[in-house]
Amino acid sequence: MKKQIFYLLIFLFGLQVSAQKVESLNLKKYKIAVLSDSLRESSGLTNISERLFSFNDSGNTSEIFEIKAGSSHIAKTFQTGLKNIDWEAITNDGGNFYVGEFGNNLGTRKDLKVYQIPFRNDSLIVDSIKTISFFYPEQTDFTPKNTNNNFDAEAMIFLDGNIHLFTKEWITNTVSHYVIDKNLTENQPAQKLESFNTGFVVTDASIFENKLYVVGYTKNASVYLMTFEKDETGNLFFNKPLKKYSLGRAYNVGQIEGITAGEKGIYISGERFSIKIKKVPQSLYFIPFKDLE
Repeated sequence: MKKQIFYLLIFLFGLQVSAQKVESLNLKKYKIAVLSDSLRESSGLTNISERLFSFNDSGNTSEIFEIKAGSSHIAKTFQTGLKNIDWEAITNDGGNFYVGEFGNNLGTRKDLKVYQIPFRNDSLIVDSIKTISFFYPEQTDFTPKNTNNNFDAEAMIFLDGNIHLFTKEWITNTVSHYVIDKNLTENQPAQKLESFNTGFVVTDASIFENKLYVVGYTKNASVYLMTFEKDETGNLFFNKPLKKYSLGRAYNVGQIEGITAGEKGIYISGERFSIKIKKVPQSLYFIPFKDLE
């Protein structure tokens, strides 16, 4: 029996290793636009009927911008009237935007929340914004540990009536998948469903036709894309890792923070990236699905 278990573990380990073989995909060649200067820190992407929406990172204004697909042009700006402490993700259910106010690089925040913002007749209904507060029940230590904690997050999708959150785990380079009930108004514990060792910190996620796409990077600026498939029996993804792609380095493609999947492929956005010897403008990329087959 012990020998059977041993061989089973070896087999499962082999599956995970093979699933994480890295393919190269030069993101730079998929660049379609330099984004407007009003969106220098695009920190998330979503789409409604192929219309692209984004916002700026922490400390910036709290507008939601519609990007004219394939260009740098801001088609429309939507005022939310909210405060942007550390917005990090955006998704939608077709009738509402969900904005993640849960950036937590220090690991100290106790005011994590998602804003539900109704979107009707091409307008935000700001007097009906709902706040969905949550916490990580596993977190007991709130000592400041900048980029050295496992309770940060920058990725979120909406699926089957619930908000699904994907963590940015600085210590382990692992992603954990949590679910949050959008109907609860009191502060709720996020329910942990699964974890996966990506080898990089996840900065955004998107789902299309039961496939999950996540992007992120390592501390040495290597940028990655991973794909997963939803389990037939529930809303789990990490039982079926599909592919892992190396997209290049941040000093060539920018700090990759946004992804959204549509009918023909995936859009990826990068914040402006600047070091002494290299500057990369805020950029928008598009990868057709056929190049991910």
